[in-house]
Amino acid sequence: MKIVINALSARQGGGQTYLKNLLANLPADADLEILVFAPASLKLPTDARIRRGVTSWPTENPLLRTVWEKLALPGVLRAEKADILFCPGGVVATRAPRGCKVVTMFRNMIPFDKDALARMSFGLQKLRVLILSRVMLRSMAEADLTIFISDYARDVIENLVRVPHAVTIPHGINEAFRTHGKTLERPAWLPEGEYMLYVSKFDVYKHHREVALAYAGLPDELRARYKLILVGETDEVLATEVRKLVKDRQLERDVIVAGPRAYDDLPRAYRNATVNLFASSCENCPNILLEALGAGRPVLSSNIPPMPEFGAEAAGYFLPTNPESIREAMEKALDDEAYRGNLAEASARRSDDFSWELTSRRTWKSIGELV
Repeated sequence: MKIVINALSARQGGGQTYLKNLLANLPADADLEILVFAPASLKLPTDARIRRGVTSWPTENPLLRTVWEKLALPGVLRAEKADILFCPGGVVATRAPRGCKVVTMFRNMIPFDKDALARMSFGLQKLRVLILSRVMLRSMAEADLTIFISDYARDVIENLVRVPHAVTIPHGINEAFRTHGKTLERPAWLPEGEYMLYVSKFDVYKHHREVALAYAGLPDELRARYKLILVGETDEVLATEVRKLVKDRQLERDVIVAGPRAYDDLPRAYRNATVNLFASSCENCPNILLEALGAGRPVLSSNIPPMPEFGAEAAGYFLPTNPESIREAMEKALDDEAYRGNLAEASARRSDDFSWELTSRRTWKSIGELV
């Protein structure tokens, strides 16, 4: 079986993580050949069955990339006699030749989240997102197989368009984040004492301000004992709002906007937290929530789907748009050691349901069944 993967849009983050893990867990098939078109920043595993493709012209620019996908990639598929074209980015701009099956994925929830769109000011970014939603729907409607990473996302899309052949395969947890039961040294950048940790880039649907307001409403004795650490890329406007709130409430020593930190440091930060938080209201497969579960520490999570689909009974839930709901969840967890212990044990058990080995096995099986 010969598979061509068009991953040119996977320039960073989750897209590259997915491909690295998928290609590192290939099936035991000597006849398998995979040609991967991807950014140079994506390091491919060493495997004789995997080759890196080279495009006819630079494709960093989205417009030039689309032109290459429309004009040049069909010729590549014919020359390679490809059985499968796999477009994990969710957009298929290529007309595959006869006999070549098309596989796509749905990973980006924002174009289909009404609340997230409502918070986005009208401009080029919003227009791009609206156009993207149309292109993605058409791609899924015409593909031979669409891979969803949550049942929630699958329900949303199947209520908008007929998807001929679909399967739900959630992401796995990177083994580096499966730290439950281990003793790890905490990163040097963390302050002394106990803390609640929220890892997420600043964005309107991540609700950092609501989390900070909730923390500010905790009883004095809890704030004196537990700090709030916010880790992630900081949007200038949103981070400024949070910093102003913290200053106005005189919480500069208690709420730490730590900014982005090394990815390799995060497992230790999760593992040493008293409570891990996740307050997003727009996700497809919440990788950060899965990573937090892997630490085997108490997890408090947004109750907006699909978070309960992944956290199940292993997390305490709150409404992320409501600071009072978040505060109540925080106070309950911080006040009750037995409750925290139950959540910690449950998060460790739940995390074992997610692995990249299982994700990869199910993915390659579903793709192979097309041929």
